[in-house]
Amino acid sequence: MGFFPTSKQEEVDTSPHVSDEVKTTTCYMCACRCGIKVHLRGDQIRYIEGNPDHPVNKGVLCAKGSAGIMQHNSPARLQKPLIRTGERGSGEFKEIEWDEALELAGGWLGEIRAKDPSKLAFFTGRDQSQSLTGWWAGKFGTRNFAAHGGFCSVNMAAAGLYSAGGSFWEFGEPDWDHTKYLLMFGVAEDHDSNPIKIGLGKLKTRKGTKFVSVNPVRTGYSGIADEWIGIRPGTDGLFVFALIHELLKAEKIDWTYITHYTNAPWLVIQDPGAADDGLFARDAEGNPLCYDAETKKLVSSTNVEAKQALAGEYTLPDGRKAVPAFHLMADRYLDPQYAPEAVAEQIGYSAANIRRIAAEIAHVAFEETIELDVSWTDWAGRKQDKMIGRPISMHAMRGISAHSNGFHTCRAIHVLQMLLGSIDVPGGFRHKPPFPRPCPPGPKPAGHDSIANTPLPGMPLGFPTGPADLLVEPDGTPKRIDKAYSWEYPLASHGLMHMVIHNAWKGDPYPVDLLFMYMANMSWNSSMNVPGTIKYLTDKNEDGSYKIPKIIYSDAYHSEMVPYADLILPDTTYLERWDAISLLDRPICSAHGPADSIRQPVIKPDRDVRPFQDVLLDLGARLGLPGMSKEDGSAMYPGGYSDYITNHERTPGVGPLAGWRGKDGNSHGKGDPNPDQLQKYIENGCFWSDEFTPEQSYYKFANRSYLDRSHEMGWIPNAERIVMHIYSEHMQKFRLAAQGHGDIQPPDDLRSRIDETFDPLPIWYMPLEEKAVDGKEYPLHAVTQRPMHMYHSWGSQNAWLRQITAQNRLFINEETARQHCIVNEDWIWVISPHGRVKTQVKLMSGVNPHTIWTWNAIGKRKGAWGLDDKAPESNRGFLLNHIISELLPPRKDGYRYSNSDPVTGQAAWYDLRVRIEKCDALEEGATEPMYEAFAPLPNALEQIAVLRYGADFGENKARSQSTTSTRQEAPIADDTLAGEKP
Repeated sequence: MGFFPTSKQEEVDTSPHVSDEVKTTTCYMCACRCGIKVHLRGDQIRYIEGNPDHPVNKGVLCAKGSAGIMQHNSPARLQKPLIRTGERGSGEFKEIEWDEALELAGGWLGEIRAKDPSKLAFFTGRDQSQSLTGWWAGKFGTRNFAAHGGFCSVNMAAAGLYSAGGSFWEFGEPDWDHTKYLLMFGVAEDHDSNPIKIGLGKLKTRKGTKFVSVNPVRTGYSGIADEWIGIRPGTDGLFVFALIHELLKAEKIDWTYITHYTNAPWLVIQDPGAADDGLFARDAEGNPLCYDAETKKLVSSTNVEAKQALAGEYTLPDGRKAVPAFHLMADRYLDPQYAPEAVAEQIGYSAANIRRIAAEIAHVAFEETIELDVSWTDWAGRKQDKMIGRPISMHAMRGISAHSNGFHTCRAIHVLQMLLGSIDVPGGFRHKPPFPRPCPPGPKPAGHDSIANTPLPGMPLGFPTGPADLLVEPDGTPKRIDKAYSWEYPLASHGLMHMVIHNAWKGDPYPVDLLFMYMANMSWNSSMNVPGTIKYLTDKNEDGSYKIPKIIYSDAYHSEMVPYADLILPDTTYLERWDAISLLDRPICSAHGPADSIRQPVIKPDRDVRPFQDVLLDLGARLGLPGMSKEDGSAMYPGGYSDYITNHERTPGVGPLAGWRGKDGNSHGKGDPNPDQLQKYIENGCFWSDEFTPEQSYYKFANRSYLDRSHEMGWIPNAERIVMHIYSEHMQKFRLAAQGHGDIQPPDDLRSRIDETFDPLPIWYMPLEEKAVDGKEYPLHAVTQRPMHMYHSWGSQNAWLRQITAQNRLFINEETARQHCIVNEDWIWVISPHGRVKTQVKLMSGVNPHTIWTWNAIGKRKGAWGLDDKAPESNRGFLLNHIISELLPPRKDGYRYSNSDPVTGQAAWYDLRVRIEKCDALEEGATEPMYEAFAPLPNALEQIAVLRYGADFGENKARSQSTTSTRQEAPIADDTLAGEKP
């Protein structure tokens, strides 16, 4: 008898037949790259779960990962190669065969390579295979290559690599097991989410810990923080400088750490007007000089016996003066302009609270020190019987990066960590392999010359150390189409993807013949300026030809970029192909040791599509590119990307994968190619990982055992110590050029810009667009975040994830809304100097009162992504990208810089300033701007009214088309916008 005697007890099968086969692979639904197990029933995916053995997620899987089934079964999947038949933007195509598509693409590319390889602009999006694509670009011979980092994260990468030898984002992590105080800056919940969630779970369950989140918006991680600091966007650097100010005043500094492991004691020449002013004083061997406070002599910085001074003025052998770098830093940040009282109003956080946070940090760092009984030997052979840890950890992401002052702000955070002695120590921020590397790591960018049918001498992207490394003409004009590595953006180590289309359209610095893009939705959510980008893609010359002559695009889905291309090369989904998550690229390492992984095809494509990596290698062989074709003209990797993964060597013994190398598969890190390597990965759950010994686990920048191992693995060029840079001599070299020194100098109109922004110590300045806009007319900041259950634009076309969020709204602080007489669900206009967008409102308390925000990439254009014309995403969803400009207001001479960080070229889409106006009643009900719907693609899949994917998996149930369709269910929003067809 059941609990309710009058009801029939439900019969539950407690041991259902879930799957016929289980295959492991790596998730692609965000940047975590978790290990997954894919359950298969026949030719369908039954279920996706986390792999408990995987080092990244240890079995944890989020909504995105589980919903990979619907990513694979999306009706937006491209079906076959396409060639444009109508005007660009119409969406009119016809299907062609792969032979014709590849012959056409190869012909276009071959003509360019035989004339001028730089006339190819090859830019990729979030493809996670940049090691391959960058190598391909170099072999083709074009300098005009970059991935999406310039739109996303280059401020974080460059600031870290020029300061600490490693960076935030995916390349480092807090010491979750030992940290007691976590200070997190601008981290949204879409990137690296499972490892961060696991780490925060550890932190929150230990007594005596504190998690402080610095973010204008209180969602996700900030929602569980012990303290939320709702900072005003773009002012994080001022907050950090105020903390440094207080620590310096109280002398709460790890003196031993900064003396031994940073360049704080190195002497800086003080000779204004001289060609070496601000550079390090060096001995005859080129080693920086320090002052030995005991012997009262100048000594080499490599002298481990010296008591290196951190303050004072000293006389050099030539009679000039020099001071330690720390002395310059202390003078700057002890200035009253950085006192808490001076910055409190601007950042929106009280002086008393700033002082309290500084005191809390100092207390944990110096009164709650961690000592691990682990002996180790430093780079100089000195034996240490303990590992001393400052249990203060910091982490930062896009909220810092996407500002035009983000490079210096991120540098400031690293300097704060150095002063506390909390980088790569127990309890602090820890590097993930292959980091740390020298500051900067090298190589330098290649591409000074563009020679017909000739590869570049190196990779297109790199790390300049001075003006000689820039890619500029003798008159100082840029050589790259995106102006990376020019005097406008000297340290643009990820390129400027957000500027390539504008510059190609304008012919500035020159026109291109072909734009080749992969997974870069540049006409919609990956554009800073949607209306402008659409104009650039469709604009014509007087003779009727397009200003950008040819566009090839590859994607797995019918994104908004597809209709603007001339030739479409359809990609597979991530469950249908091989991939390498490589130490050469963006690996899955943890601070505990190296790791990499693969994706294997767990299911065969049911469409005429090919993995883009295979296509790229095929094109390389057809073009006869070195490394992709043999002397007889045959393909070097006839098996495609899996063949490349197994057999390619970047340097002798170093290939895409580190595990099971050597003919017998017994080598790791370095070794000859192993024909059975991929099978070894599959047998191990599609990953390889190793752990550092306790001795190698911390102080990696100065740890003899770790440095030797890093060199053996091929991560660093030699096993020498890695010195962190509080003071950047590389930055000063650019500034000296701007002041008129050296053979290579910037054009006159750029001298002041370089002089002001290339400060060797971190600085703060108002974001460039904010400075140029009338703050009274546009009083609000507007920012975007990506929800934890979405990843860029992919997730919001996913049938299951759409049930969570099908319409984004604009979130406004309750008090700010009251001042504008706005209530929940009102429709409003958001107006910037560049345009206006209409949307619906949600009120919340957890947002900075001067800030409005929304979820990004939810809004879609009608006709794209396989969505119905009534779908909420394309009727009520919206993008702030419609009202951001990729250009700053003009200079006095009319020239307009990119709306980017002047050091790195990072897109500054968080600098947007707006005002809001309530809509009239007649304007409510739909978003604007509303673009005309794209024409449907040939043989595009259609939606059905109700999706019952997997209903036929039950035993003894007949299969039927209505229940086994892989088409996409529209979310239930309301009767008029459900997106369903009758």
